[in-house]
Amino acid sequence: MDQVAQTVHQHLDLSPGKSIGKAVYQALRQTILMGEIPDGERINEKSLAKELNVSRTPIRKAMDRLDRDNLVERKSGVGIITRGVSRKDAREIFDIRRELDTLATIRAMQIMTHDQFFSLREILEETDRCNGQGQVDQVLTMFTAFNDFIYDACDMPRLKVIVTRLKNYLVYFRDISVRGNDRRQLAIDEHWNIYHAMLTGDQNRVESIIRQHLAHSLDFILSVMEARHVG
Repeated sequence: MDQVAQTVHQHLDLSPGKSIGKAVYQALRQTILMGEIPDGERINEKSLAKELNVSRTPIRKAMDRLDRDNLVERKSGVGIITRGVSRKDAREIFDIRRELDTLATIRAMQIMTHDQFFSLREILEETDRCNGQGQVDQVLTMFTAFNDFIYDACDMPRLKVIVTRLKNYLVYFRDISVRGNDRRQLAIDEHWNIYHAMLTGDQNRVESIIRQHLAHSLDFILSVMEARHVG
């Protein structure tokens, strides 16, 4: 098995109920985002399908999605080339997210109703419950629910469009940064701190916690990338 196929195979999750196409896409996305397939590496669809023992159709569909995600590029006469994420890229993405999250959260805080604050608290309580039962995947789902709630509540649709374009990076970075027990609990505590600061209407406190929260996430991501020798 060649190096690309071997790396993808390590992340290939063929759990019951998950489609082969989705599993292949997620495995490829993970390896590219974390630099386990080097930037500029050529991927041969036919060879990869053979090595992974799947048909070419899910491979082709996965490549189409990765192309839309800007993680691979189809070059005439060359084929499919990876477009990886460097530590510099990660810093840029988190810089952008810091400003967008701060703007969205402060705006949401200013216009949210009592019922919306209650709903946001329910998300946090469910996150605590899932974490207490060791349900890591469900915790990640609740993290997404927390972020999506705030971006919906801020009532800034154009801002949400910008975030959606970054979501493929943000969701995966989030998944990596909260897999460790210590980091996951810290992230949950920081979400609660954001919520309480929003309740009091303390704009400076909200901004400070968000910056601290994202700095912790970025530090963890960079340490993982450095350990994997990502440039």
